[in-house]
Amino acid sequence: MGSNEMLSQDEIDALLKGTGLEEGVPENGGTNNYLDEMEADALGEIGNISFGSSATALSALLNQKVEITTPAVSIIEKKELASEFPQPYVAIEVNYTEGFKGSNLLVIEQSDAAIIADLMIGGDGTNPDPSLGEIHLSAVQEAMNQMMGSAATSMSTVFNKKVDISPPRLDLLNIHAGEGTDTIPDAEMIIKVSFRLKVGNLIDSKIMQVLPLQFAKDLIHELMNPPAAAPEPAVTMKMPEHQQSTHHQKQAPAAQSNPHSQQPARQQEDSYSPPQPEYDVKTAEFAPFEPMQSAGTENRNLNLLMDIPLQVTVELGRTKRSIKEILELSSGSIIELDKLAGEPVDILINRKIVAKGEVVVIDENFGVRVTDIISQQDRLNKLK
Repeated sequence: MGSNEMLSQDEIDALLKGTGLEEGVPENGGTNNYLDEMEADALGEIGNISFGSSATALSALLNQKVEITTPAVSIIEKKELASEFPQPYVAIEVNYTEGFKGSNLLVIEQSDAAIIADLMIGGDGTNPDPSLGEIHLSAVQEAMNQMMGSAATSMSTVFNKKVDISPPRLDLLNIHAGEGTDTIPDAEMIIKVSFRLKVGNLIDSKIMQVLPLQFAKDLIHELMNPPAAAPEPAVTMKMPEHQQSTHHQKQAPAAQSNPHSQQPARQQEDSYSPPQPEYDVKTAEFAPFEPMQSAGTENRNLNLLMDIPLQVTVELGRTKRSIKEILELSSGSIIELDKLAGEPVDILINRKIVAKGEVVVIDENFGVRVTDIISQQDRLNKLK
């Protein structure tokens, strides 16, 4: 560059920003070419409100203090996804079924997902299984389902309309290995809203919301340009005819005495209270008590109920297990019940115990022989 050559203003701005001047290539993470500052702030506020309530739902599930704060909005090109997501992640795809038309992706690091899964199945999160088996993925999916359901409820309040989502779909995302890339929005420009995620002393990381640029634009437009509310219909109060004539007679002198003073007359009209309706109140009358019907009539009435089906259940025993133990069940697992071998089983009619018996086999089918009928008084006590 010669001594007489001077830098243009664009070149000076580029040097101050530390970027090149290639046209059509936005600064990595920049939003100015696609979203102005107000739109970026609006999108961050939508995420902040939505995931603020999600933190409460996740905290109740994990029994840990959960914080989701500090949203940062950026735009990335689809070809730069590998550099934006360099390590294995867990991606949760959410589709909107009501209120909006579109989908977004919730992305968390695989190590964070392992801690959440361990907490969900009863662990303390200090020694999670990094392999993320089927049980762990199901636990993470349930946690994300609760989070996104809470977020949809918050969005219903923000946009003043019902917002609903389909059950989230979970997948492992490893862009370098080509795994889970079908869950990424099919758009050249993608919005990434990144939040700081803290779960007790176990997680201090990021949780990211990924959505197409056009869907983000639609959210921003509806937030900044809400539909006009329909005007409320005027309520007209009709008075009885005799009250109308009296009311007009009282208002006429005031209007004649001062035709320019209309405000007091309007106030008097607004303060008018319609007359209370008069009710015809009578003393309650009851029919005389009649003697009970004969036993024959009772039997005929009872016959009307004879063909009503009832559900008969024989209960072999019961037990209680934690969610972790239930999730660990597999073919061949043995569940120990609270009944001893040979002890009478319970016979229930519509889930109420009425008798006890012993299990028998009748022509290759199980049956039960009644050994004891619970007394009528005991059965009545169980119905309370």
